[in-house]
Amino acid sequence: MPVLSNLPIGVFYWIGDDARATVREMTDLGVEVCQLAVVGERKLTPALTAAYKTALAAAKLPVVTVFAAYEGESYADIPTVTRTVGFIPPATRAAREQRTREVIDFGAALGAPSFGCHVGSIPDDPTAPDYTAVRDVVRRIADYAASHGMTFCLETGQEPAPALLRFFRDVNRPNVKINFDPANMVLYGSGDPIEAFKLLEPHVLSIHGKDGAWPDPATPGALGVEQPLGSGAVHIDKFVRTVRASGFTGSINVESGVHGDEPHAVTLKNAVDLLKRLRSV
Repeated sequence: MPVLSNLPIGVFYWIGDDARATVREMTDLGVEVCQLAVVGERKLTPALTAAYKTALAAAKLPVVTVFAAYEGESYADIPTVTRTVGFIPPATRAAREQRTREVIDFGAALGAPSFGCHVGSIPDDPTAPDYTAVRDVVRRIADYAASHGMTFCLETGQEPAPALLRFFRDVNRPNVKINFDPANMVLYGSGDPIEAFKLLEPHVLSIHGKDGAWPDPATPGALGVEQPLGSGAVHIDKFVRTVRASGFTGSINVESGVHGDEPHAVTLKNAVDLLKRLRSV
């Protein structure tokens, strides 16, 4: 594995059918690491796993995290997220836990040190049945990840940072960490991303480079709108200065669903280049 600089810049990227083409798309962005994401419908066959292992090794591109998304999830608005995402829906909880194990196996085969996902909107009441059920699922997944020598990163944003920290401590597993997404704090209206990072930083393993606008207060339940990195309410220049000042040395990985008038690859490349410049300031 190549020797990485402090704050290596990567990309969060959905795996495709063609491993070599997917890896080439990532390396064309000039990234130093990557996070691979797997949709719920994707069949993780031995052949696909072997193809990604070969392509990543040939490109000398380390995978820092594998992420799972699940069939039936929707991010249409905050109530829909609360109802459908992660391990909150009881009807899909067991199937999603099993799917999580499959994605962890995939990541372990690629040498990824970490797995991540949205666990769902954690209830405020720690005695609520959904709270305790999700907490126990997270504990089991953390233990399974540990059997592969991997950490389990909780994604931020669907609850304020103090609530996530309380849940984190309640889970009480040494290999549970946090993937900090500053834009999610904005998009869900969960709190100032810089203050949230300061609170969670001792447990943050990786960061997403993403931006967005706050939800429209005139539309209850609406999510904020994602924007190109550097143009939203995250204030990425100030955020990166805060990250650097904290002593954090993990990766920052561009995650962007913004397309707009320019090709998606251009949006990603602009974000990668921006983070590289900010890292050096």
